[in-house]
Amino acid sequence: MISTTTMQAQNLPACIPTPFPSPAATPSFPMKPKSPIALKPPLAISISTPDLAPAASPPVKSRDRVIENDSIAAFWDYQFLFVSQRAETAQPITLKVIDGQVPSDFPLGTYFLTGPGLFKDDHGSTVHPLDGHGYLRSFTVASGGNGPEVRFMARYVRTEAQAEECDPVTGTWRFTHRGPFSVLRGGQRLGNTKVMKNVANTSVLWWGGRLLCLWEGGEPYEIETTSLDTVGKFPLIDGADEIQDKSDGGDVWDVAAKFLKPILRGVFKMPPRRLLSHYKIDPTRNRLIIVSCNAEDMLLPSSHFTFYEYDLDFKLIQKQEFNIPDHMMIHDWAFTDNHYVVFANRIKLDIPGSITAVCGLSPMITALSVNPSKSTSPIYLLPRFSDEVSGQRDWKVPIELDSQLWLLHTGNAFEDRDSSGAFTVTVQASACSYQWFNFQKMFGYDWRSGKLDPNFMNIKEGDKSVLPHLVQISIKMNPNGATEKCSIEPLATWSKAADFPVINQAYAGAKSKYIYAATSSGNRQALPDFPFDTVVKMDTEGKTISTWFAGRRRFIGEPIFVPRGGVEDDGYLVVVEYAVSIQKCFLVILDASRVGEAGQLVARLEVPKHFNFPIGFHGFWAKQV
Repeated sequence: MISTTTMQAQNLPACIPTPFPSPAATPSFPMKPKSPIALKPPLAISISTPDLAPAASPPVKSRDRVIENDSIAAFWDYQFLFVSQRAETAQPITLKVIDGQVPSDFPLGTYFLTGPGLFKDDHGSTVHPLDGHGYLRSFTVASGGNGPEVRFMARYVRTEAQAEECDPVTGTWRFTHRGPFSVLRGGQRLGNTKVMKNVANTSVLWWGGRLLCLWEGGEPYEIETTSLDTVGKFPLIDGADEIQDKSDGGDVWDVAAKFLKPILRGVFKMPPRRLLSHYKIDPTRNRLIIVSCNAEDMLLPSSHFTFYEYDLDFKLIQKQEFNIPDHMMIHDWAFTDNHYVVFANRIKLDIPGSITAVCGLSPMITALSVNPSKSTSPIYLLPRFSDEVSGQRDWKVPIELDSQLWLLHTGNAFEDRDSSGAFTVTVQASACSYQWFNFQKMFGYDWRSGKLDPNFMNIKEGDKSVLPHLVQISIKMNPNGATEKCSIEPLATWSKAADFPVINQAYAGAKSKYIYAATSSGNRQALPDFPFDTVVKMDTEGKTISTWFAGRRRFIGEPIFVPRGGVEDDGYLVVVEYAVSIQKCFLVILDASRVGEAGQLVARLEVPKHFNFPIGFHGFWAKQV
């Protein structure tokens, strides 16, 4: 019988559950294998060179090595941004500090980060990054013998799709689910109705003593915090009951919805309600807010949203339902004291794409396309508690922003109200243009070849404003609920490509001064916009910016703010840095109050190379209680 220690010293297939010892049996840290681990090169989505080889260029100096041709290096760097990770660790590993030190006043707790981890199976199929199986990592800051230390763990979320696609005996993978963004090359295509591949890879939440991994379209999976074992699906919403249409009478779209429901739910196994992966936490009321929409909304010019608010015991405090006569898709949204704020990213049904998608000849997402038919952007201010806070305004009528934008992620939103009842709603977010956003080319993934093209995410020449960038939208309403002004401006003075705006969560839904985001320095000619390599801090009042640059050929994901004191920027930023040239990941700790100054880098800790994970989506800081 193989011992736990021996198993954890091996590079085990990701789908083999690794036993986790009881706390009493946990060895001291760090735990080292008795012999070196023999590793195979990571599996990238594409290992093919571009069809058109970049022209020769002079050598480029790098922090890690000399690159003879940066255009070729950029192509390969981009491929290795999405690599399959077959190894897990159920045994905490103490990370080695290679720069600085973890400060003694760093709060104890855990940074959870989720994202896709498996893109290529053993039978010739590759999947889009958004369809990659969820790979959850935890960085726990705990008391050590010589001060705080960081302990790392990584496990796959054992979803139903993961259990079906990975053989626990051989450790081999065979993709059977198409996923919304992929077509299987080595698997069944025609007649394959396994589309809703809940991979729990998008966001992670710690709330009410439960750790949940969420995906855009299915129930969250609950994770046991000490071992990262998957407990199972967590029924956060009751998907059985139907949203009642509060409109007067029925129309052709109600008939279409009744026709689509049995097909989507019976044939394609879609849940009645699609739970969005982005949630909000109201620190003032100590509530968790989530939102769902109907499965058939994707195909019809009508959108049904249900907002749920829970207390710390997951008791449902309130439930608000809205039926909006608009064909739109939202990924993220915002809230204030009195409103839910929804930006209508307009979409339309693609008839030829729908036919090929249903037949399995193209990804299901090809059934949809963006709809840039109007030059304005509709914004819905939905009453959070009652219509009284918005006067007599009809919430079904959107506020039109005189600018066409596709909203990606929100950083914060808040409202200022005067004694007369007039108020202004401010939303700070990342957005791009309809001309840049493309369902079929996100991350530059080509489902026909399985290759990644960095050119889609980067614009070497031309209008950079079409890329994801940070904006501030202001909506001024009079006491009667009529719109007086709706305007948009760049957030601070930063105009480079940027996304993943975050704040000190104690200020969520209230007026805040600082926003942090991942952005690009723009100094790499072949990859000027993405992947991101810089953390930017914005003073939204003084309109000033400060940045921290990870280094050439070093990429970063979403930063997370860890509060330390009562002042808004008194805390730390944690972010994962990926050194692509040496294929290593690092956890970086920055002093949030000193970004752009000497001493901003507090510590850099090295993740063992065989647990390398280049990309992550969204994370969460859970303070130890």
